[in-house]
Amino acid sequence: MTWIVDASVAVKWFVRESLHDEAMRLLDHIEPLQAPDLIVAEVTNIAWKKRIRGEIAHTQAEAIATAIRQYIPALHSSAELNERALEIALALNHPVYDCLYIACAEKTDAILITADEKLCALAEKNGFGELVRHLGDPSTTL
Repeated sequence: MTWIVDASVAVKWFVRESLHDEAMRLLDHIEPLQAPDLIVAEVTNIAWKKRIRGEIAHTQAEAIATAIRQYIPALHSSAELNERALEIALALNHPVYDCLYIACAEKTDAILITADEKLCALAEKNGFGELVRHLGDPSTTL
C-alpha cells in the first residue's frame, strides 16, 4: 500500500509531540512515502513557527528544513493536483492546501495518513473516507 503523508505527520519526525512514535514507525514502511510538493513549504513553515515561539532551537529549525526532502523521496506537483484539490475542498468546505493531500492520494491510489482529526472526520462524512486514515489508527503502521 502506498501512503501519502501530510505536514501534520511529517513534523512529528522532528519534534517530540503527540503521536511522535506512530509517525516514526511510518518511516519503516516498505514503500517510499509520498506527498504533494507543498509539504516542503508547510513543514518548513511549521519549523519557523516553532522557532519563533521558542519551542525549538534555531539549529533544529534549520535541520528540519534541510531534512524534510530526504524523508519523502516521491513528491508530486501541486500544480497537477490543484483542480481536483479545489473540487474536494468545495465538497468538504475545507482549505485547498489540505485537500491537495487527498487529491494526491486519489491520483496515486494511495491512503493519506494525517494527524488532523477534523480532516479525517470531514473526509469520512463526505465520501472520501477510504482515502484518509488517522495517524493514531492502529492499522496505519502495519
